[in-house]
Amino acid sequence: MPLSDLDDEDYPAYTTGRAAELLGVRQAFLRSLDSADVLVPHRSDGGHRRYSRRQLGVAQRYRELFDDGHLLASAALIVRLQDDLATANAQVEALRARLDD
Repeated sequence: MPLSDLDDEDYPAYTTGRAAELLGVRQAFLRSLDSADVLVPHRSDGGHRRYSRRQLGVAQRYRELFDDGHLLASAALIVRLQDDLATANAQVEALRARLDD
């Protein structure tokens, strides 16, 4: 693995154990997100879960929502709506930039 891979937010550099340690959760938390298909990690050649920095950010968002008392279904809806809103805002900004040119 070249060191430049570590700069890539989507590079699956973290094992389940390390990801759980960084997030302050149990490995079962990450496995439950995978089982629910709301956060599907990369798989190594041996089938082990590997997480990217971007995926750790998403897992952190789920953790915060769970800590606030949300169930998985409502947390998944909130995360999806937040992502949709961020995409829409980016598109609006791009269109505004084109209009300004």
